[in-house]
Amino acid sequence: MTLRRITLQLARNPGLPAGDPSQGYMIIAPIDAEGHLDVGAWRTQRKACRVYRFHPDPAEKADGWLTHRGDKWFFHYDEESEGDDEAVFRFGAHVFREGEYITIDHPGSDAQTYKVTDISPV
Repeated sequence: MTLRRITLQLARNPGLPAGDPSQGYMIIAPIDAEGHLDVGAWRTQRKACRVYRFHPDPAEKADGWLTHRGDKWFFHYDEESEGDDEAVFRFGAHVFREGEYITIDHPGSDAQTYKVTDISPV
């Protein structure tokens, strides 16, 4: 299974009616033919499955791994300063196609909505 680079940009959210393309995530993950995350391929390639949080504030940038526990997906960051794992609402059920929306739960603040803006081979 080929890994894909999935770009998520901050979409319209309360207090941010136009969204903000300078905030978001770049995720490296395997996607199946229907556009869902492929758990089996993730298990064999988990070290290559990464997540990068981008933001104009350098303190908000982070990098880590895409992890899976039970039936939930998380963004796991190694450094304490990068914050707790971020749970992604129904990440495994989402279809990853440009234009789709994803909700990410930020520990200590409100969940935010992101738009899939690009999917390309790694």
